[in-house]
Amino acid sequence: MIQSALKLVTVNEFITQYGDNDRYELIDGELIEMEPTGPHEQVSSLIGRKLNVEIDHHDLPYFIPHRCLIKLLGTNTAFRPDVIVLDQTQLMNEPLWQKEPVITSGKSIKLIAEVVSTNWQNDYARKVEDYALLAVPEYWIVDYLGIGGREYIGKTKQPTVTICTLVEDEYQKRLFQNNDQLVSSIFPNLQLTAKQIFASASTVT
Repeated sequence: MIQSALKLVTVNEFITQYGDNDRYELIDGELIEMEPTGPHEQVSSLIGRKLNVEIDHHDLPYFIPHRCLIKLLGTNTAFRPDVIVLDQTQLMNEPLWQKEPVITSGKSIKLIAEVVSTNWQNDYARKVEDYALLAVPEYWIVDYLGIGGREYIGKTKQPTVTICTLVEDEYQKRLFQNNDQLVSSIFPNLQLTAKQIFASASTVT
């Protein structure tokens, strides 16, 4: 990701002008241009596919939208998650949903996964705070390149999936590396290892 030099915009202006443009999200009124690589998209796709299998297999009232914005009320911030799992039963309470794919309540969200890119600080710090305030029950930080700070993934930096589980109003974090099988409170039957996720970024089959 790179930060653009455009003027500050309000969240409503952003939704109107950039709501359908997957290249941008908004943080504190500043446009953030998102430039995901091919491997980044491969990782996002694998996660979405695996979670959709669980949703279908267990006939859960969830779905993963192709595009979706999270509007943080009272701020000029709108995140565009790489993968977001929504609860269909809660959408009737979303004031914007019928006209545009914008979520304003954490009650509508079951899980968010962010695939780490060059601007990793937002995923590890800023979004951890904001998603916890929004009461998102589970947040995955998928660092397939192992580029996060040592305070987040350890001194021996390596590809890591951090799963943040909301307990009361704070996230408890658990790190998964190598052949560790992911542990999800939202998808307890999920059979997926960290290594499988990281391997999906490769062009070698």
